[in-house]
Amino acid sequence: MSEDIADLRDTIKPKSDQLNADDLLAGPMRVRVNSVNRGTTDQPISIGIDGQMPFLPCKSMRRVLISAWGDDGRNWIGREMVLYCDPDVKWGGVKVGGIRISHLSDIPADIAMSLTATRGKRTPFMVKALEVVFYPDPLFDERMPIWSKAIKSGTMTPERVIERAEETGRLTEEMKMAIRAVVVDSVELDEVVV
Repeated sequence: MSEDIADLRDTIKPKSDQLNADDLLAGPMRVRVNSVNRGTTDQPISIGIDGQMPFLPCKSMRRVLISAWGDDGRNWIGREMVLYCDPDVKWGGVKVGGIRISHLSDIPADIAMSLTATRGKRTPFMVKALEVVFYPDPLFDERMPIWSKAIKSGTMTPERVIERAEETGRLTEEMKMAIRAVVVDSVELDEVVV
Protein backbone atom coordinates (compact mmCIF):
# COMPACT_ATOMS: atom_id res chain seq x y z
CA MET A 1 0.00 0.00 0.00
CA SER A 2 1.33 3.41 -0.94
CA GLU A 3 2.37 5.84 1.82
CA ASP A 4 0.90 8.78 -0.09
CA ILE A 5 -2.64 7.60 0.67
CA ALA A 6 -2.09 7.06 4.39
CA ASP A 7 -3.58 10.51 5.15
CA LEU A 8 -5.92 12.08 2.63
CA ARG A 9 -6.88 15.17 4.69
CA ASP A 10 -4.93 17.43 2.34
CA THR A 11 -7.36 16.59 -0.46
CA ILE A 12 -10.32 18.25 1.31
CA LYS A 13 -8.64 21.43 2.54
CA PRO A 14 -10.50 24.58 1.52
CA LYS A 15 -8.50 27.26 -0.25
CA SER A 16 -8.14 29.99 2.35
CA ASP A 17 -5.66 32.20 4.16
CA GLN A 18 -6.76 30.89 7.58
CA LEU A 19 -7.67 27.66 9.34
CA ASN A 20 -11.38 26.91 8.84
CA ALA A 21 -13.83 24.62 10.60
CA ASP A 22 -13.90 22.53 7.42
CA ASP A 23 -10.20 21.78 7.96
CA LEU A 24 -11.23 19.94 11.12
CA LEU A 25 -14.05 17.82 9.70
CA ALA A 26 -11.75 14.79 9.65
CA GLY A 27 -11.14 15.16 13.39
CA PRO A 28 -9.50 17.31 16.06
CA MET A 29 -6.03 18.74 15.52
CA ARG A 30 -3.31 19.25 18.12
CA VAL A 31 -1.36 22.39 17.26
CA ARG A 32 1.57 24.38 18.66
CA VAL A 33 1.52 28.17 18.71
CA ASN A 34 4.52 29.70 16.93
CA SER A 35 3.37 33.33 16.74
CA VAL A 36 0.66 35.69 17.95
CA ASN A 37 -0.09 38.87 16.01
CA ARG A 38 -2.65 41.62 15.91
CA GLY A 39 -5.04 41.13 13.02
CA THR A 40 -7.86 43.20 11.58
CA THR A 41 -10.86 44.84 13.25
CA ASP A 42 -13.01 41.81 12.38
CA GLN A 43 -10.32 39.27 13.33
CA PRO A 44 -8.16 41.02 15.95
CA ILE A 45 -5.86 38.08 16.73
CA SER A 46 -3.96 35.86 14.30
CA ILE A 47 -2.31 32.81 15.88
CA GLY A 48 0.41 31.15 13.83
CA ILE A 49 0.46 27.39 14.27
CA ASP A 50 3.05 24.91 13.11
CA GLY A 51 2.33 23.43 9.70
CA GLN A 52 -1.07 25.10 9.24
CA MET A 53 -2.71 28.31 8.12
CA PRO A 54 -3.17 30.85 10.95
CA PHE A 55 -5.95 30.31 13.48
CA LEU A 56 -8.16 33.40 13.83
CA PRO A 57 -10.13 32.68 17.01
CA CYS A 58 -13.64 34.05 17.48
CA LYS A 59 -14.37 36.29 20.46
CA SER A 60 -15.48 33.37 22.67
CA MET A 61 -12.27 31.43 21.97
CA ARG A 62 -10.19 34.60 22.54
CA ARG A 63 -11.88 34.84 25.94
CA VAL A 64 -10.96 31.23 26.64
CA LEU A 65 -7.33 31.80 25.65
CA ILE A 66 -6.96 35.00 27.68
CA SER A 67 -8.66 33.40 30.68
CA ALA A 68 -6.37 30.36 30.52
CA TRP A 69 -3.05 31.77 29.29
CA GLY A 70 -3.27 35.45 30.23
CA ASP A 71 -3.46 38.59 28.13
CA ASP A 72 0.20 38.71 27.01
CA GLY A 73 0.26 36.93 23.66
CA ARG A 74 4.04 36.57 23.83
CA ASN A 75 3.49 33.99 26.58
CA TRP A 76 1.32 31.85 24.30
CA ILE A 77 4.18 31.02 21.94
CA GLY A 78 5.30 27.40 22.27
CA ARG A 79 2.08 26.34 23.99
CA GLU A 80 -0.28 23.78 22.52
CA MET A 81 -4.01 23.36 22.03
CA VAL A 82 -6.46 20.96 20.46
CA LEU A 83 -8.86 22.49 17.95
CA TYR A 84 -12.04 20.85 16.71
CA CYS A 85 -15.03 21.61 14.48
CA ASP A 86 -18.22 22.33 16.40
CA PRO A 87 -21.02 21.82 13.84
CA ASP A 88 -23.53 23.64 16.10
CA VAL A 89 -21.86 27.07 15.79
CA LYS A 90 -24.29 29.51 14.22
CA TRP A 91 -23.71 32.61 12.08
CA GLY A 92 -26.71 34.75 11.30
CA GLY A 93 -28.98 32.12 12.85
CA VAL A 94 -27.73 29.36 10.55
CA LYS A 95 -25.55 26.44 11.68
CA VAL A 96 -22.30 26.86 9.77
CA GLY A 97 -19.81 25.22 12.12
CA GLY A 98 -16.87 26.86 13.83
CA ILE A 99 -13.52 26.17 15.45
CA ARG A 100 -13.49 25.49 19.18
CA ILE A 101 -10.72 24.67 21.64
CA SER A 102 -11.06 21.44 23.62
CA HIS A 103 -7.66 21.26 25.35
CA LEU A 104 -4.90 23.71 26.33
CA SER A 105 -1.40 23.04 27.57
CA ASP A 106 0.12 24.97 30.46
CA ILE A 107 -2.99 25.09 32.61
CA PRO A 108 -2.96 23.38 36.02
CA ALA A 109 -6.41 21.80 35.68
CA ASP A 110 -9.51 21.68 33.51
CA ILE A 111 -11.32 25.02 33.21
CA ALA A 112 -15.10 25.41 33.25
CA MET A 113 -16.53 28.74 32.15
CA SER A 114 -19.73 30.23 30.86
CA LEU A 115 -19.61 31.75 27.37
CA THR A 116 -22.12 33.91 25.53
CA ALA A 117 -24.06 31.80 23.02
CA THR A 118 -26.57 34.41 21.91
CA ARG A 119 -27.56 37.80 23.25
CA GLY A 120 -28.63 37.23 26.84
CA LYS A 121 -27.91 33.48 26.78
CA ARG A 122 -24.80 31.86 28.20
CA THR A 123 -23.74 28.23 27.89
CA PRO A 124 -21.20 26.20 29.85
CA PHE A 125 -17.88 25.53 28.15
CA MET A 126 -15.12 23.17 29.30
CA VAL A 127 -11.44 23.21 28.35
CA LYS A 128 -9.35 20.26 29.46
CA ALA A 129 -5.72 20.41 30.51
CA LEU A 130 -3.48 19.06 27.75
CA GLU A 131 -0.56 16.94 28.82
CA VAL A 132 2.69 18.30 27.46
CA VAL A 133 5.23 15.85 26.10
CA PHE A 134 8.71 17.03 27.05
CA TYR A 135 11.87 16.14 25.21
CA PRO A 136 13.45 13.17 27.03
CA ASP A 137 16.58 14.11 29.02
CA PRO A 138 18.61 11.04 27.90
CA LEU A 139 17.83 11.75 24.25
CA PHE A 140 18.77 15.40 24.70
CA ASP A 141 22.12 14.39 26.25
CA GLU A 142 22.72 11.99 23.36
CA ARG A 143 21.89 14.49 20.62
CA MET A 144 23.41 17.65 22.10
CA PRO A 145 26.96 16.89 20.82
CA ILE A 146 25.56 16.34 17.30
CA TRP A 147 23.61 19.61 17.46
CA SER A 148 26.64 21.46 18.82
CA LYS A 149 28.73 20.25 15.90
CA ALA A 150 26.04 21.36 13.42
CA ILE A 151 25.77 24.79 15.04
CA LYS A 152 29.54 25.29 15.26
CA SER A 153 29.98 24.35 11.62
CA GLY A 154 27.22 26.74 10.56
CA THR A 155 25.07 23.92 9.16
CA MET A 156 22.21 24.78 11.52
CA THR A 157 21.28 27.74 13.70
CA PRO A 158 20.37 27.26 17.36
CA GLU A 159 16.77 28.30 16.57
CA ARG A 160 16.52 25.70 13.80
CA VAL A 161 17.84 23.02 16.17
CA ILE A 162 15.23 24.02 18.75
CA GLU A 163 12.47 23.98 16.14
CA ARG A 164 13.45 20.53 14.90
CA ALA A 165 13.93 19.10 18.40
CA GLU A 166 10.49 20.30 19.47
CA GLU A 167 8.94 18.09 16.80
CA THR A 168 9.78 15.29 19.26
CA GLY A 169 8.85 17.06 22.51
CA ARG A 170 8.90 20.43 24.21
CA LEU A 171 12.35 21.55 25.33
CA THR A 172 12.77 23.00 28.79
CA GLU A 173 14.12 26.56 29.07
CA GLU A 174 17.40 25.08 30.34
CA MET A 175 17.69 22.90 27.23
CA LYS A 176 17.02 25.89 24.97
CA MET A 177 19.64 27.94 26.83
CA ALA A 178 22.19 25.14 26.36
CA ILE A 179 21.52 25.04 22.61
CA ARG A 180 21.65 28.84 22.29
CA ALA A 181 24.93 28.92 24.21
CA VAL A 182 26.74 27.00 21.45
CA VAL A 183 28.96 29.44 19.56
CA VAL A 184 29.62 29.20 15.83
CA ASP A 185 33.27 28.54 15.08
CA SER A 186 34.77 31.64 13.54
CA VAL A 187 37.06 31.41 10.55
CA GLU A 188 40.21 33.45 11.03
CA LEU A 189 41.11 35.57 8.06
CA ASP A 190 44.69 36.73 7.42
CA GLU A 191 43.60 40.09 6.21
CA VAL A 192 40.35 41.75 5.31
CA VAL A 193 40.44 44.14 2.41
CA VAL A 194 37.81 46.84 2.40
